[in-house]
Amino acid sequence: MLNLPTALLLLLAAVLGGALNAVAGGGSFITFPTLLFSGVSPVPANATNTVALWTGLAVSGGTFRHHLNAGRQILYSLVAASVLGGSLGAILLLRTPAHTFMRILPWLMLSATLLFVLGRRSAGSNSASLVERTSPRAILLASSFQLLVGIYGGYFGGGMGIVILAMLAALGMGDIHEMNALKTILSSAINGMAVIVFVASRAVYWRQALVMIVGAALGGYFGAHFSLRLAQSWIRGFVIVVGSTMTAYFFFRSY
Repeated sequence: MLNLPTALLLLLAAVLGGALNAVAGGGSFITFPTLLFSGVSPVPANATNTVALWTGLAVSGGTFRHHLNAGRQILYSLVAASVLGGSLGAILLLRTPAHTFMRILPWLMLSATLLFVLGRRSAGSNSASLVERTSPRAILLASSFQLLVGIYGGYFGGGMGIVILAMLAALGMGDIHEMNALKTILSSAINGMAVIVFVASRAVYWRQALVMIVGAALGGYFGAHFSLRLAQSWIRGFVIVVGSTMTAYFFFRSY
């Protein structure tokens, strides 16, 4: 039963989660525990959370559309890997327990945060154009990595944005706004396929989802507009802080 205090709590969590996803990623670390706290069991909570936050990603994507600067070849390859991975991850969630994956999660977050920091150091002043000039081998490697990210995103998705930003930094992208634009497209593709699987499997709690959809849309819109006004160094620092905090949290929780 969804009462008014619980609905308001879910709405607030979704606003914060949508805004966090627009800036850096990690919104699920707010919304997913809130759903659990409200009495939703883990698998439907994950499905409901994915449906709600996907709306926020779609809204924030409209804000970043003018900052998208990636060659068609790599864009299409990464989107295709995202679609496939998101579908596989969602199916995996519905068929297997999450215990093993939760033990892998902190190591994934640690690697992603370090990759984001080191990727920035390797990016040159003309780093944005490196993505357009990426070799076929690099595209294959990036797509393979994105497939794994997609599986993770469809399965759980917490911190997925951090992982994608880390991959883009390693590819040589340096403009955080352009990275966020591409991250939003890839995250939307992953979560979009997961949404289809979850809805078809009737795993979504729609009363909670509808409340959170409104909140995530508001958070995604205002979070994206706010992030464009911030200096890139501030956003990068925020990404690193979020990544480090999530890494520490999941090491503490899993071990």
